[in-house]
Amino acid sequence: MRRALTGLALACCALAPALPAQAAVPAGNAPSCVVVWQTAGTITKTGYARNDCGQTLRLKIIWARGTDGDCRTVESGGTIWSKVARGVRTFDGASSC
Repeated sequence: MRRALTGLALACCALAPALPAQAAVPAGNAPSCVVVWQTAGTITKTGYARNDCGQTLRLKIIWARGTDGDCRTVESGGTIWSKVARGVRTFDGASSC
C-alpha cells in the first residue's frame, strides 16, 4: 500500500508541469460566460479572457496596482491577453468596456 501511494505521489509530481494554467476568480464586471485565467513566467505574467458568450463583446484585462489592458473587441470564441512584469501587480480578471 505504501509503495502504491509513493508511486502515485511521484506520478502526480511528474504530471504537474502539464496541468493547465491557473484559473482565476473573475473580479471584473465581465459576464460570467467570459473565462479568465493567468500564466506566470520568470519575468512576466499574462492574464487571459476567452469570450464563450455567443456574441461579440468589448473586454479588457484588469490588473491591480497599475494600468489595465487595452479595451478590445472579442468575437465569440476569441481570446485576449495582457502581459505585465512580475511583481506587485495582481491579475483581477476581465471587465466589459
